Amino acid sequence: MVLLYFIAALSVIVPAVAGPLLANGPGRRLAGGRLVARTREAVAGLVLTLGRPVAALAFLLFWGAVIVAVFWPVGLLAHSLENVIDWPVLLWITDRRNPTFEDFNWFYTALGDRDPLKKVVVAAAIVFAVLWRRRFWIPLVAILVSFPFEQYVQAILAGMVDRGHPPTGLGSYPSGGIARIVMTFGAIALFIALTWKLSRRWHVVLGTVVFVMAAYEGYSRMYTQKHWLTDVISGLTFGPALFLGYAIAVCVLAGRYPGGTSVAKTAEVRESSGDKQPEAVPAA
Repeated sequence: MVLLYFIAALSVIVPAVAGPLLANGPGRRLAGGRLVARTREAVAGLVLTLGRPVAALAFLLFWGAVIVAVFWPVGLLAHSLENVIDWPVLLWITDRRNPTFEDFNWFYTALGDRDPLKKVVVAAAIVFAVLWRRRFWIPLVAILVSFPFEQYVQAILAGMVDRGHPPTGLGSYPSGGIARIVMTFGAIALFIALTWKLSRRWHVVLGTVVFVMAAYEGYSRMYTQKHWLTDVISGLTFGPALFLGYAIAVCVLAGRYPGGTSVAKTAEVRESSGDKQPEAVPAA
């Protein structure tokens, strides 16, 4: 039983420490890398060709397809490990649960359920729509889209893998509760960053808070036996991966990505090659 408390503490401490380390280490190197530069050029070309709203939608759909392609084989691997990993962990937790601590985890894990998050999504969309005034439609559409985007991508994966669920719960692969927390509160954090001028340190803090919330949601889903361990591990990678593409699409829609320099540079290259394209939409 003590070990379960220790793991609960780690599920908060590890992401709280790892978040800033990842953002200031691999995150910085990745942001300045060749892959990001090429992605920026590709998105700039898409914006010039289709305009920001259509480019954002096209990228979002493309990213959803990529996520399905990547996490489908991961789901098949998780299914194959069910008897080796998932059942032993489920039985181990069953023998060590504490009624009081279980009540707390049932309370917390409800945060990742669909009904409460629907209300959070609607409230956040309305608040940011008011704050964005004339451009109210951007947060209104973008935040509301985050919920069905996660739901349908996760449902497609669940249907393709079809691994079933623990006998004590109805959770499927990958953990939708974790992904919904990442997408919902990640969208709120993203619009906080887009609405107010914050330093990079605050961006890291916002991301770390969402990471901690998602990590403990994963722990609570295992403690309440709603998910297999491999569902939770997959959810902790699926959620952030899905949100990454969503965040890029939102920044494209809002005129914050790619930067004006990238769009202008792509336009110059195409003009020099004789390919006329629509004028770039200036970044907000």
